[in-house]
Amino acid sequence: MHEPQGSHEPAEMRASDQERDKAATQLGEHAAVGRLTLDELEERVSRALVAKTRGELEALTRDLPGQADIPGVRRNAVRWMVAVMGGSRRRGRFRLHGAVNVVAIMGGDDIDLRDAELDGGEVTLNLIAIMGGSNIYVPDSVDVEVSGFSLMGGDNECGAQQPPRPGAPVVHIRSYNLIGGNNIYRLPPTARGLSLKQAAQLAKTINRPEISPRPSRPPNSGHRRSP
Repeated sequence: MHEPQGSHEPAEMRASDQERDKAATQLGEHAAVGRLTLDELEERVSRALVAKTRGELEALTRDLPGQADIPGVRRNAVRWMVAVMGGSRRRGRFRLHGAVNVVAIMGGDDIDLRDAELDGGEVTLNLIAIMGGSNIYVPDSVDVEVSGFSLMGGDNECGAQQPPRPGAPVVHIRSYNLIGGNNIYRLPPTARGLSLKQAAQLAKTINRPEISPRPSRPPNSGHRRSP
């Protein structure tokens, strides 16, 4: 969002709700063509929705072109992730397009979607786990839809169970498990910079009911009777 030439309105001019929504839409369009990762999008949108001035909104798109056109050269999209009696970590920037097949047989992968590029703002993960499973990490502000079937196994979801923000990217998870399952971690912004193990532990503590400490028994003020 750049001010047109000749505009004399200062950057300190208060932003309207319409301008905040427009900035969020523009950021989503740039993320859909690979200019922003999932986590970068959510971080910038969260700032856009609470921005008070037009200058704050302009700063969020200053490093982006005016139009969200598709770049001429892009990295190849990941189509398969397979772990057999082992596993790996999928971190860093990578591109997802359409549907991705994730197979775990007596093993599994750590798949951090926060640094992924989601073409069109939507992706489907087809998870197949046989005596194993994968760990999926997503920002807690995106829309995650989980479906599938499990036999002697199942999936586990940890983290904030909050409604996704309007217009958020969508991650469809279709999970099919046989004596296995997958862990889905919805991570808050405070998980940025943590290791995957630390981020998973943080997600497990969110929305966990607090257990009140058991009241201590009062000391016995009486004397024991001698036999």
